[in-house]
Amino acid sequence: MKQKLNIIQSTCIPVAIDNCNTDLIIPARYLASTTRDPKFFGDAFMHDLRYDSEGKPVSDFVMNKPDFSEPPRKGVHEIIVAGQNWGSGSSREHAAWAIAGYGVRVVISSSFADIHRNNLLNCFVLPVVVSAEFQRELFATIDANPQAEVKVDLPNQSVTNMATGHSEHFDINGYKKYCLMNALDDIDFLLENKATIEEYENNGPLH
Repeated sequence: MKQKLNIIQSTCIPVAIDNCNTDLIIPARYLASTTRDPKFFGDAFMHDLRYDSEGKPVSDFVMNKPDFSEPPRKGVHEIIVAGQNWGSGSSREHAAWAIAGYGVRVVISSSFADIHRNNLLNCFVLPVVVSAEFQRELFATIDANPQAEVKVDLPNQSVTNMATGHSEHFDINGYKKYCLMNALDDIDFLLENKATIEEYENNGPLH
């Protein structure tokens, strides 16, 4: 899941579900698994909305529609435009694993559940908060043209609707921004700064 994230320009999957909770993102029965295989969790992403009780695709669910069924790859479906309050409910980090395992790099919403937002960041998926007006514009643009692209520029903290040219700025913690741009988890960051930490320990103000 460790991938540098700088600029993502891609078509989007519109998941216009408000209050989409983590049980919808990944059903509870997957939580007992001990694997960390990204494909396993990616296949479970939105499983009970994507498939019926017999395991057959639900044709009217957005991820099964022809315009949005192609799995994410560079420039294609790397971004989800989501309803408000994305990731509410339980704090299960498996929900972030599922999104990352499916191949999504960015989730755009007008609001996120705080714990889920942090879990996404830890899985190298960028949660982008935009205004409700801009969120509605993105949904309308994708509805009119499923091939429309959105550009997310992490260095400049901007998101742009390429069809309209409209942009918004988004906020992100500076530490997490650095980690995303350099594909570092918390341990990687500490190891990267090992020499500085050791220097402080050996020569800091307590000595």
